[in-house]
Amino acid sequence: MRTAICPGSFDPITLGHLNIIERAAQIFDRVVVCVAANTAKTAPMFTVEEKVEMVRRVIAPYPNVTVEVNSGLLAEFARRYEGSVLIKGLRAASDFDYEFQMDLINKRINPELETMFLTADQRYTFLSSSIVREMAHYGGELSGLVPEEIVAFIEEKAKTRRG
Repeated sequence: MRTAICPGSFDPITLGHLNIIERAAQIFDRVVVCVAANTAKTAPMFTVEEKVEMVRRVIAPYPNVTVEVNSGLLAEFARRYEGSVLIKGLRAASDFDYEFQMDLINKRINPELETMFLTADQRYTFLSSSIVREMAHYGGELSGLVPEEIVAFIEEKAKTRRG
């Protein structure tokens, strides 16, 4: 069984993330969405538990997709799934530069680990979690940026954070 691992901070999960996950689910027998528990990103909007809950809501229609949390090195996490492949979505050339470096360090840690790059659907090349957080902070329209199943949750969280 070939397993794809789609890692990220998912703070929050966007339609761009979901597009990559859906496409991976069509290619691989199993997809594990790997939510990073300790990330270098500062001041996340959502707790790890909230991120996992949002991911669970949006992957519910996909029987071969699950979600797990990882608090360590991704290359070590991937060892749990023999023959697994990391799936990385690319929006622009700058994403490739960063992800290429990550692939090299991951191979140093886990030489059997492969990385597959999927280019973003053109509808989502501008989209990032940080844009969604900014839009939510100012009460902007989130439809078309994140899955509808989590729009209200994100809006409520943003209201609470604004005070």
